[in-house]
Amino acid sequence: MSYKLGVIGFGNIAKAIITPILDQKVIKSNEVICLVNSQKSFENIKKFYKHNIDIFPVSSDKAHLVWNCPTKLLSIKPQQLENIEEINSKKNTDNILVSILAGISISKLEKKFPNHKCVRAVTNIPITIRNGLTAISWGDRINEDEKNFVKNLFKNSSKVFEFNEEYLDIFLALTSSSPAIIALIIEALSDGGLHGGLSKKLSEELVLDMILGTILLLKDSKITTSDLKNMVTSPGGTTISALRVLEEKSLRSALIEAIIAATKKSKEFS
Repeated sequence: MSYKLGVIGFGNIAKAIITPILDQKVIKSNEVICLVNSQKSFENIKKFYKHNIDIFPVSSDKAHLVWNCPTKLLSIKPQQLENIEEINSKKNTDNILVSILAGISISKLEKKFPNHKCVRAVTNIPITIRNGLTAISWGDRINEDEKNFVKNLFKNSSKVFEFNEEYLDIFLALTSSSPAIIALIIEALSDGGLHGGLSKKLSEELVLDMILGTILLLKDSKITTSDLKNMVTSPGGTTISALRVLEEKSLRSALIEAIIAATKKSKEFS
């Protein structure tokens, strides 16, 4: 069997990347080999995953086959990186390794996998509903055909950007960490509705629809956030009263500092 793509780690993000390209037949299921860390993961994927890919636990005597693939997707937790050892063979000289590990730099990847041309990608959780954002930085010696192949891995599930590596940490903070911040804001706003007497379920539904409508208004009308704020803020009204409290509590500053902190932590990993 000649595999084209090896997947090391098959969690939710890896599934979100691989499933659409299998659905669209960008690559065939028998051209993919996947390694997982535990017997439980292996059994669950074999039982429930809709595509018949070859999947093995890392303890399998066939695990080494992943290193013969011309392209590998590294999708493990950053702290597991030290447990991965490159198997050197004639087949993997100058192969491509695409890492989606948070904060792990290309230079660190190249030291860990010296026989590979390394690529660093950052994506976010909405990729699981095919609405993600992905940024890619290229290592040395990657040609245009190889770049196109890597970009096609992500294009069916996300919008793809190309950046110099120095910008990946802030991209991660804005796109990968921020969904949790948005979830916290939604939770807090709906708690405000709960305090006002609405049910938690209804409050959250209203907040979600309000945010979706606000985003569509901003995108479709091409107005700025300042324009929108001015549209709904009248002298002495409810909105300016709410905004005043948020400014007093330094919400704007807290959000900026949160992004700075996430960026700094990403840099620390590298």
